Amino acid sequence: MEESVVSMSDEYTKGIEMLVEQLNIKDVRQLSPLQLAYIGDAVYELLVRTYILSKKNISVHHLHKEAIKYVKAKAQRDILFSIEENLTEEEWNVVKRGRNAKSGTVPKNADLQDYKYSTGFEALIGFLYLLKRYDRLDEIFNMIIKQH
Repeated sequence: MEESVVSMSDEYTKGIEMLVEQLNIKDVRQLSPLQLAYIGDAVYELLVRTYILSKKNISVHHLHKEAIKYVKAKAQRDILFSIEENLTEEEWNVVKRGRNAKSGTVPKNADLQDYKYSTGFEALIGFLYLLKRYDRLDEIFNMIIKQH
């Protein structure tokens, strides 16, 4: 088995588990896809920023420009399509729920379809995070890193 590019170590996940426990969510599957996307956006952004900071010794401005390559709506849509065949049926159903959710906002700097798919992608990340499926998050994030 090849080594992970990034990993949510046991020590790191203990702190994260405490955060998730504070939410006191009885059933993650009952959350709206937009709620999943809300937390997924933050988790994914943190993973990307942590990875970039660990690999690049550059200015904050350049760190931000590098992060945009991963987090903008079109990039997330492209990432989603590139990992689609590796997703389980359950995971793809979460993506579809997120993609089809009515957000009530119009994306300012993104194509509507890109925005919808990126919402689905973020919902998936939030879903995995809230279910404490950190190994699967690692697996998916490492697929993403290896493609960039």
